Amino acid sequence: MVNENPFKSILKTLEKPGGEFGKYYSLPDLNDPRIDRLPYSIKILLESAIRNCDEFQVKSNDVEKIIDWENTAPKLVEIPFKPARVLLQDFTGVPAVVDLACMRDAMNNLGGDSNKINPLVPVDLVIDHSVQVDVARSENAVQANMELEFQRNKERFAFLKWGSNAFQNMLVVPPGSGIVHQVNLEYLGRVVFNTNGLLYPDSVVGTDSHTTMIDGLGVAGWGVGGIEAEAAMLGQPMSMVLPGVVGFKLSGKLRDGVTATDLVLTVTQMLRKHGVVGKFVEFYGEGMSELSLADRATIANMSPEYGATMGFFPVDHVTLQYLKLTGRSDETISMIESYLRANRMFVDYSEPQIERMYSSYLALNLEDVEPCISGPKRPHDRVPLREMKADWHACLDNRVGFKGFAIPKESQSKVAEFSFRGTPAQLRHGDVVIAAITSCTNTSNPSVMLGAALVAKKACELGLEVKPWIKTSLAPGSGVVTKYLEKSGLQKYLNQLGFHIVGYGCTTCIGNSGDIDEAVASAITENDLVAAAVLSGNRNFEGRVHPLTRANYLASPPLVVAYALAGTVGIDFETEPIGVGKDGKKIFFRDIWPSNDEVAQVVHSSVLPDMFKATYQAITKGNPMWNQLSVPSGTLYAWDSKSTYIHEPPYFKSMTMSPPGPHGVKDAYCLLNFGDSITTDHISPAGSIHKDSPAARYLMERGVDRRDFNSYGSRRGNDEVMARGTFANIRLVNKLSGGEVGPKTIHISTGEKLSVFDVAMRYKSEGRDTVILAGAEYGSGSSRDWAAKGPMLLGVKAVIAKSFERIHRSNLVGMGIIPLCFKPGEDAETLGLTGHECYSIDLPSNVSEIRPGQDVTVVTDNGKSFTCTLRFDTEVELAYFDHGGILQYAIRNLIHTNH
Repeated sequence: MVNENPFKSILKTLEKPGGEFGKYYSLPDLNDPRIDRLPYSIKILLESAIRNCDEFQVKSNDVEKIIDWENTAPKLVEIPFKPARVLLQDFTGVPAVVDLACMRDAMNNLGGDSNKINPLVPVDLVIDHSVQVDVARSENAVQANMELEFQRNKERFAFLKWGSNAFQNMLVVPPGSGIVHQVNLEYLGRVVFNTNGLLYPDSVVGTDSHTTMIDGLGVAGWGVGGIEAEAAMLGQPMSMVLPGVVGFKLSGKLRDGVTATDLVLTVTQMLRKHGVVGKFVEFYGEGMSELSLADRATIANMSPEYGATMGFFPVDHVTLQYLKLTGRSDETISMIESYLRANRMFVDYSEPQIERMYSSYLALNLEDVEPCISGPKRPHDRVPLREMKADWHACLDNRVGFKGFAIPKESQSKVAEFSFRGTPAQLRHGDVVIAAITSCTNTSNPSVMLGAALVAKKACELGLEVKPWIKTSLAPGSGVVTKYLEKSGLQKYLNQLGFHIVGYGCTTCIGNSGDIDEAVASAITENDLVAAAVLSGNRNFEGRVHPLTRANYLASPPLVVAYALAGTVGIDFETEPIGVGKDGKKIFFRDIWPSNDEVAQVVHSSVLPDMFKATYQAITKGNPMWNQLSVPSGTLYAWDSKSTYIHEPPYFKSMTMSPPGPHGVKDAYCLLNFGDSITTDHISPAGSIHKDSPAARYLMERGVDRRDFNSYGSRRGNDEVMARGTFANIRLVNKLSGGEVGPKTIHISTGEKLSVFDVAMRYKSEGRDTVILAGAEYGSGSSRDWAAKGPMLLGVKAVIAKSFERIHRSNLVGMGIIPLCFKPGEDAETLGLTGHECYSIDLPSNVSEIRPGQDVTVVTDNGKSFTCTLRFDTEVELAYFDHGGILQYAIRNLIHTNH
């Protein structure tokens, strides 16, 4: 349904000396005074709505809602948003490419041109997610870890390589290139697109929560689930609540010795306290000129930790300087500046600023920020460095909780004696066993990376060493970091302290720490020690970093080096020495800490534009291991029925050109009966594959050894494994099982208690549909595509809940599952439903007779009848339902468009 854009009258030409850059939709030409007062981040949503307005997916009324943001945002109105591009990493990229490959097959079977199935918006897929630190403190760590990574993931990598050749509009960045968010910042971020002569702002949704890092470059971006990303890829709008925007005013400048990490931990704590969930945060004020782009990206990166959808920094002169530094062409930078100035989306601090409207306001004088770390269990539990020793001892005393370990007083000074490679060694509570310079948050920032290297240099010159049992590692976010560390001559000092480069990608921060030495592990477990990890990451939730480090602290890269040297988190850096130097002299923190001027000089002389150009010219060429992967050349994928990683899902089996139309539900059994707050972690397959699970059984039947199970994440491209892992969470509480905790349910007609998968398959073989009963906030937590794909594959036709998490509800719709809400004040219990009934839901067979949000009657086989609200919320969602799901809708749409 393609209609003429009602805003074509404001399509203007952007001139340049001797020609034109292209056409653009001019916001000033709307002559609406409300637009100038809008936050910059909301203007990006507005431009997208105007450019994509077709009166079906995006309506004039949606444009008006955004222009009237000041009045509409408090009412939580929904708007459609079409991002300019999609960013995938390998774990989520695999199922997306599997679905595209399936769509090609379906198109081919329907007699259409299968080569027409391509992403409709640019897709950037960066393979970055599986660097296990198996080998550390070694000159050849990078090569060794890369070889292991390729052994584990060869099949997935080969499939993605096939996809990079088979599909247009998809760029695949090979493994070993860097962390997706840093590659996005330094190379992929367009800031302004010029597509066939039409200019518009870059915006991106990515399948990783830290996609927000790109907000530091003035590109609107945030994390979404796999189904939303696939929908965006296929040109479908995302439904989102028009967000409130918190204005965060910065003034002053950071004091000497204070890092960007100290700043981001301070901002995170302030914003968590303020409450910014579901909101944008927009930074402004004279302090902005004192913040480098890398510092801005560090703050933007941690949006998920402070709870905001975005932490946005509008484009200004600092942004343009960074684009020049990272090798973007002068012509491109000139186009970006001209377009943003013409559309009043550029901030020029040399001009008087228009007072913008924000939903609420915060302010921070950068001079008030002090050195700090965060922990031991949450990113927003900030501890000033000067209070760290006292805070650590309080944590040992406190009862078990976010700030407590409940270690009895008499055990707190316990010393565990052990032998490390033949040498006597000791461990105490709070001793550091992992020190990692890692993660997308900090490894893109030259000031903290070179700051860490300067700490290492001073420490080495004074004769300090890191204890050999501490697992130290350095995982740069891109090859550029290696180039400037080498140019500065400082990498050798990091190596001397054991911070050898282990690989380019996410490591310790996502739990890819690898093993710690067996002797160290035994000393910790046998003596019940609270061992510590210090990492320059963004998440330190319990159990995430390593099972044996109960205390995990987030710190700047230079502080990671300092704590590795000290060997304990229970130290007062002001008064206690870090160690003893080569001449027997006590060395203090102040002796090894560089000044801001020292750091700035090294950054200025070592970080050069040519490094970015050289790194990214080589990026698409890949590395020898990638280039040696042999892949089929066809545009249709040759599915291997024996593969346990990549499998053709049954989404399009027996699909015809005609939409199947809406389906009701007749005499369906209840598969699961839940209470409140069932999260996507309960529903979706995640983590390791349990040895007694249906997924384990499937793999073992196919000859996969238990040690090669890998994780559910790595097998996301195999629907057989993922369907078996759906509702396989060991903490699942299902009322049908009599309150017993675990992934079991009852087969109603026989009363047998079996795994959820086995019961679902039995119902399918009997030709019976199933439904799920649930309480409030069904599907809360991170958005996960398999939390909707899995239930669909199990045969679930409807979910009846008190309320749904917003994105999960839209994902269910995308997979053809009916979301229904009990009426206010009602739920399964008040209606006397046990889940042992059969359920029928009557819906008209013609989609034109269904309205978004209408009432629907549910009838049970024991005579009960109750009314629910049908949670198809838009006409577009009804169209998806009519077609059997979003993927089927997209295929038929493409066939009609091409005819």
